[in-house]
Amino acid sequence: MSLIPSLFGGRRTNVFDPFSLDVWDPLEGFLNSSLVPSSARETSAFANARIDWKETPEAHIFKADLPGLKKEEVKVEVEEGRILQISGERSKEQEEKNDKWHRVERSSGKFLRRFRLPENAKMDQVKASMENGVLTVTIPKEEEKKPEVKAIEISG
Repeated sequence: MSLIPSLFGGRRTNVFDPFSLDVWDPLEGFLNSSLVPSSARETSAFANARIDWKETPEAHIFKADLPGLKKEEVKVEVEEGRILQISGERSKEQEEKNDKWHRVERSSGKFLRRFRLPENAKMDQVKASMENGVLTVTIPKEEEKKPEVKAIEISG
């Protein structure tokens, strides 16, 4: 819930951060309760794909952990209004009639994430690559134009 780095190596903590843009979700954890069928839990777990967005001096970089997916199962699209959309689907494993499952923890289902990019994003130069289950989308930034300063000669 917070963006404060943990001292123990984690990336997020439960410490309240008043500057965080994260929103508290009162239903968080509800899908893990016994009230929700396991098939709904499996589908919803993957539907919430986590994506990191980092801005460097040169580009906006998005990284998504998508283990087990092939690049053909993932779509990266750019829409009008500087919208980046990342979507995909992980199919549920086929169940054989004689199979006996002891535990199902890997999630399946669709995911879709959309990001509105700032004015400085070069939307015509978006690049995406996938390696070892990590999707990386790089969007170069326009160079910041520095105001031109013109020296005025003082007469007299």
